Amino acid sequence: MDFTLTPEQQAIRENVERLCAGFDDAYWLDRDDTGEFPADFHRAMAEAGWLGIAMPEEYGGADLGVTEAAILMHAVARSSGAMSAASAIHINIFGPHPIVVFGTAEQKGRWLPDLVKGEAISCFGVTEPDAGLNTTRIKTKAERSGNGWVVNGKKIWTTTAQEAHKIMLLARTTPLENCRKPTEGLSLFYTDLDRKYCDVREIPKMGRKAVDSNEVFIDGLPVPMDDLIGEEGKGFRYLLHSLNPERVLVGVEGIGIGQNALARAVRYAKDRVVFDRPIGMNQSIQHPLAEIWCELEAAWLMAMHAAALYDSGQDCGAQANAAKYLGGELGFKACQQAVMTHGGMGYAKEFHVERLLRESLICRIAPISPQMILNYISERVLGLPRSY
Repeated sequence: MDFTLTPEQQAIRENVERLCAGFDDAYWLDRDDTGEFPADFHRAMAEAGWLGIAMPEEYGGADLGVTEAAILMHAVARSSGAMSAASAIHINIFGPHPIVVFGTAEQKGRWLPDLVKGEAISCFGVTEPDAGLNTTRIKTKAERSGNGWVVNGKKIWTTTAQEAHKIMLLARTTPLENCRKPTEGLSLFYTDLDRKYCDVREIPKMGRKAVDSNEVFIDGLPVPMDDLIGEEGKGFRYLLHSLNPERVLVGVEGIGIGQNALARAVRYAKDRVVFDRPIGMNQSIQHPLAEIWCELEAAWLMAMHAAALYDSGQDCGAQANAAKYLGGELGFKACQQAVMTHGGMGYAKEFHVERLLRESLICRIAPISPQMILNYISERVLGLPRSY
């Protein structure tokens, strides 16, 4: 199996890197300090056509695969913007997938062009404070009312909700006790994030200040019938179609951040002179960095393997989960070692590795914990008994 980039894929990487280079360390340090959303970066990505990389051509997209989307997001995360840059556009890359696969022609025509052009910013309303990863136990309800639904409930860790016009919303339309299986009775909507019915409250957090995370309190949000994706009660199954691509993308984002940090550590190790010699001459500095290079390269191959399986229509659950696990864990490890390589200056904002370390934690935590991935591999791949 050959994972060498084709000329077209290499062109994607080079063009994205060139665009990202226009938003340098100083730009992202300012966004980290002020918390201002990187609207000009988002606009530049939209104008270059990158937001539609995996969307159908007839709606303005490039109709490419998860492999190309992964190359795009890896280049973005490896740039100065790291997770702040990636998160500013992340939802556009994987979020509309249920619309693409299960939406009607009318819905695709109504929603996808604005997403591709960057004229609509959306957010993902799935996680809830009392459910966490146990998605089938969400409490947000959508009840029939006239020609549509009325939604009540709350969501948490809803990224870009401060900026968003739309929300991909999962809600229970049939009470859990009336369903044969917990995964039934959940419906997926793509609808207006109407501030008259939605109270969006930002969550102060340790990193990625420029891309907001929020609690969303929903009180009587009217949702038209035409905003239901696919069939009522099958939303959980539709959501699953976007989970493997998301895991691949988060994995390569972690890898990109780790490679960013590694490059900074190597540069510092060459330049920093102590006891009349560059610290990079010391094997205690060299070996951890060399080890990380090997591990990040291996993680990249796993991610490309998972993406290739997905794009060819094959089962990729194990590989996508492994890619997310490796990218998250090794990206964090690389950032931690970069801080230690810098010594005291690693704690200083001007060298940026402390920012990368803070942002790399997102790829470990979200959208699924490393422990749950290990549970999946244990049960589904190794055949061990279910532990939870």
